[in-house]
Amino acid sequence: MERHLSSSSQKKITVVLPGELLSRLDEIVPRRARSHFIAEAIEEQLAIAEQSAALEAAAGSWTDEDYPHLRTNQDIDRWLGELRASWIIPTEVADE
Repeated sequence: MERHLSSSSQKKITVVLPGELLSRLDEIVPRRARSHFIAEAIEEQLAIAEQSAALEAAAGSWTDEDYPHLRTNQDIDRWLGELRASWIIPTEVADE
């Protein structure tokens, strides 16, 4: 999920890092690539945090009473198998 920002939309900030973390960064990332590397790491962590928040917000919205056909792992496996089977295009149709 890489985003390219124009230089006009970029902002400079000051960040304090633990010495050990900065040493690890220095070993792997060239100085001129730090901003890009850190921006990507922040993007990844924000995506995880946003997904976690969405999952928390959705918690409890699924009930077994609403989906009695999906109560067990076997029920879910069967349903997924049926769903995935519908994605397969028969060979004779695909070759036409």
